[in-house]
Amino acid sequence: MELELRVSLDPTLGCGQAHRWRKQNDGSWQGVVKNDVVTLRQTDRGFEYTGSNEKDLREYFRAEDDLDTIISEISAADPVVANLSSRCPGMRILKQPEWECLATYVLATNVNVKRIAKMVESVCDHYGTDLGERRAFPTPKQILDGKETIRECRLGFREPRFIQLADRVENGDIDLGSMKEMDYEKLCLALQDINGVGPKVADCVALFGFGKLEAFPVDVRIQKCVERMYGVTGNYKAVSDFGRRKFGEYAGYAQEFLYHSDFI
Repeated sequence: MELELRVSLDPTLGCGQAHRWRKQNDGSWQGVVKNDVVTLRQTDRGFEYTGSNEKDLREYFRAEDDLDTIISEISAADPVVANLSSRCPGMRILKQPEWECLATYVLATNVNVKRIAKMVESVCDHYGTDLGERRAFPTPKQILDGKETIRECRLGFREPRFIQLADRVENGDIDLGSMKEMDYEKLCLALQDINGVGPKVADCVALFGFGKLEAFPVDVRIQKCVERMYGVTGNYKAVSDFGRRKFGEYAGYAQEFLYHSDFI
């Protein structure tokens, strides 16, 4: 089957938004979307897919996003981003399941993208439902049921906070459903009430899990990029607030283009 959609798979799936996608030797991408093992292959009109359905893939790739409008607005704010977006057409922000995104980014502290992917896959292999070639991202209950073996996942200092997160979500202390209704500011405050979630993780989860496109996550690469291109320095809040002011409601898209500036 083919989904006609303006999307470039390589920058979208290979930029560290999500951590379960694998580039295959034949150029296709394999990943897990919800409870489906999915293979995608780029085409001129979008991508061919197996293992999933159009509805789930349209949701995952945020098919409702008007890329022309988004790129026009962030390009008007800055010629640098205008140039980057023209060289990387079709890059999209993904819409990941809230629980999976939150749990993944709780693991994604003080570690590189390759290590994050390894930890996430280990958690899935130990606790996730068997889907054949791969395993699903586990539910909070599945993690808690097997927490005695958590050390086998080699999560290091993240282990206690990961179990605590699963417990708080499972017992309703963290209500992801109600979080969906929060605005960006309130959501980030609520997320930072979770052990292991600071401003950067909160912004990543707000953007990639809850679809708050105004979020502007700042990691070391973005901090250096913003300093080099705009002369802006300071703490996390200073740099993130700069990005949000400059690029407005689509700051998250601008951030992804800036993230790619060393590669495109």
